[in-house]
Amino acid sequence: METLNTILNTVRNINISSVIDILIVAYLIYRMYKLIIETRAELLLRGIILILLLIPISYIFNLTMVYTIISKTITIGVLTLVIIFQPEIRRMLEHIGRSAFSDRRVLRDTDILTKVVNEIVAAMDNLSKTKTGALIVIEQDTGLGDISETGIRIDALVSTSLLENIFVPNTPLHDGATIIRGDRIMSSGCVLPLTTNKDISKKLGTRHRAALGLSEVSDSLILIVSEETGTISLALNGKLVRNYDRDRLQKILVKILTSKIQKKQTWKERMDQWLSKKDRTSS
Repeated sequence: METLNTILNTVRNINISSVIDILIVAYLIYRMYKLIIETRAELLLRGIILILLLIPISYIFNLTMVYTIISKTITIGVLTLVIIFQPEIRRMLEHIGRSAFSDRRVLRDTDILTKVVNEIVAAMDNLSKTKTGALIVIEQDTGLGDISETGIRIDALVSTSLLENIFVPNTPLHDGATIIRGDRIMSSGCVLPLTTNKDISKKLGTRHRAALGLSEVSDSLILIVSEETGTISLALNGKLVRNYDRDRLQKILVKILTSKIQKKQTWKERMDQWLSKKDRTSS
């Protein structure tokens, strides 16, 4: 009866602030789960949950030694978790930053975007046919200024012929990555971070490992042409999908990039859109 009264009193004391507080915490837990799932951190998280469950169990059954060890370990465990989950924490903070703020790097003009995609896809298709190795990075919300500085500055409009010339074998820029921001090629011959994932196929070369490495720490779209097979691959959010043909590649790029346009409306654009709808309704 006393427990029931406690629950009822708690329910009565819930206000708008409490609801908002619960929703924020629930959202953060959900986002953390989405970022951690299907990564090496997922197994670590299961182990931590098991340890946390042992605390009340050891207390209830009077397991003094187990309870003491776990309680003392948790004190230094927080710092250990920050070190272990550093990549996932970084990804979570970057994701929150990308979700909260609009960014000028995303092309909002669908005509220009379509033209850029056509130029990139045509270059990838031609490079694939000649089995010319290539690594192209399409920058999104995560800035790649530090990566761009490791290469040679180009700052030219995206074009099929220029991209093909950049990756001509035995030239200075052939082995590095080319960074594209908006409708411009920013730099070429850039060095990307290699993935630390030990579960990927041993058949994947340096280009694919570099593409995966960058996709793990940014939201960039990374395109790869294999020098051995001419296979076109796409790396995004730590995942690698291979064997794209020209049509399929064009469709997926347009789909991803146009979804960015819809999500990245500025406050002014949203207000104009709302006002135009209001005007149509009133008329």
